[in-house]
Amino acid sequence: MINFTKTVFVKSAAKASDFPTDELKHIVLAGRSNVGKSSAINSLVCRKNYARVSATPGKTVFINFFKVDESFWLVDLPGYGFAKTSESERKRFSSLIDEYFNTQKKKIASLYLLVDVRHKPTQDDVAMFEYAKATGINITVIANKTDKLKKNEQDAALQLVKETLLLEDTDTLIPFSAEKSFNRDLVISDMLKAVQK
Repeated sequence: MINFTKTVFVKSAAKASDFPTDELKHIVLAGRSNVGKSSAINSLVCRKNYARVSATPGKTVFINFFKVDESFWLVDLPGYGFAKTSESERKRFSSLIDEYFNTQKKKIASLYLLVDVRHKPTQDDVAMFEYAKATGINITVIANKTDKLKKNEQDAALQLVKETLLLEDTDTLIPFSAEKSFNRDLVISDMLKAVQK
């Protein structure tokens, strides 16, 4: 059984030549800058400050590669859509992400799109979801920050995510809280299924 607590940070990639060259599969995390990807990684690996959580969104400016129990790569893409990022930086993120998908697509077991369940998914979220669908990349949507909503608000919020992203019955949407580790086991189980396919 693959153990997520045996996760090690290996490298940050600023260019394609920095990407891992082995044949291990990739599990990719994508989402906007303040959606909580670093917190989600910390929750998955059971370590509080493992992936740096910043008060300033948009701090992940490279693609970060973590190796999980010597079995697969957990890949943290730069967050998108943060207004204070300069246009040149945004272009650099964008071309780096494009290069990643173009060169590593065959190794991607699944893409996990994190959205903030308290808000309607952005155009960037929709674009990322549509890109994965169009290119045949398996995708799961993680609705993070469910702990910030009252129980009676959660269903409507999840419904808005489904409608905005045009999720079909065959698509997977997992309500999640990185802060409370709510549904952590469900996310891990989904990732392991993808890797073992």
